[in-house]
Amino acid sequence: MKSITIATRESALALWQANFVRDQLIQAHPDLHVTLLGMTTRGDQWLNAPLKEIGGKGLFIKELEVAMLEGRADLAVHSVKDLPAQIPEGFSLPLIGFRDDVRDVLLGSPNGLESLPQHAKVGSSSPRRQAQLLAMRPDLRVESIRGNVQTRLSKLDSGEFDAIVLAQAGLARLGIERPDAYPLDIDRCLPAPGQGALGIEVVSNSPVIELLDALQQPEVARCVEAERGISAGLGADCSLPIAAHATQDVNGTIFLRALVATPDGGQILRAQAHGSDPLPLAEAVVQDLLDQGAQAILDQSQAS
Repeated sequence: MKSITIATRESALALWQANFVRDQLIQAHPDLHVTLLGMTTRGDQWLNAPLKEIGGKGLFIKELEVAMLEGRADLAVHSVKDLPAQIPEGFSLPLIGFRDDVRDVLLGSPNGLESLPQHAKVGSSSPRRQAQLLAMRPDLRVESIRGNVQTRLSKLDSGEFDAIVLAQAGLARLGIERPDAYPLDIDRCLPAPGQGALGIEVVSNSPVIELLDALQQPEVARCVEAERGISAGLGADCSLPIAAHATQDVNGTIFLRALVATPDGGQILRAQAHGSDPLPLAEAVVQDLLDQGAQAILDQSQAS
């Protein structure tokens, strides 16, 4: 292929990610011509309700997938944490990599969660973050906040919220450094599956896959595969408080830990295991969580 087109949402972060992948492709294939196709998705247009109420994460990728099916684009770049647990039939994720800091960051309280006043209003649309924040500080008023990174920061700066929680990777990629930022250690706030990593989606069997071979990062891909195995194994979507994080040692052994929580953070189940194969490892951790009673928690979360 001499020329390819990347479909991308038009938020600043999505454009950064698409441009980053474009640069990586050109570096690996100097004669390749790469252009961007900016698009607005249904998810971008609906900012007045929690994501789980308007159709979930798939709303942010549907138009990009249609563009690929119609031949207007050859690939799409995503934040892996924003992808559904199951990629739609006819598509694949041949490359997962370029992982940045996996932590969440509290903004508006530079000395951490404990320094927030009683009943402080904290903005987060993630059930995973909401549950873990409330587990640490049950008095907090954790409320949904929608919009891109800049929109959320403006809501914090205008006083609409006392603090908000965002992904550190997104802030770093946009070059945003703030004195009121306090990264949350993963032992206190376990990340979303795939957080900090980029995923490239293509139509199954696309010739673009061969171009991506030079960009592969197997260690990142294996860890994220294990994390996404937790979401898939538990039937997770954006309405469920589920977290997972994996690391790989020099011998290729993956350490995977995960949690399932009630929406109010009143109950959190945790499991962890070591293994060499991402999917069986994820299955073992999922089974551990189910043995602890995770299904009842998931049912409660879906009903709330």
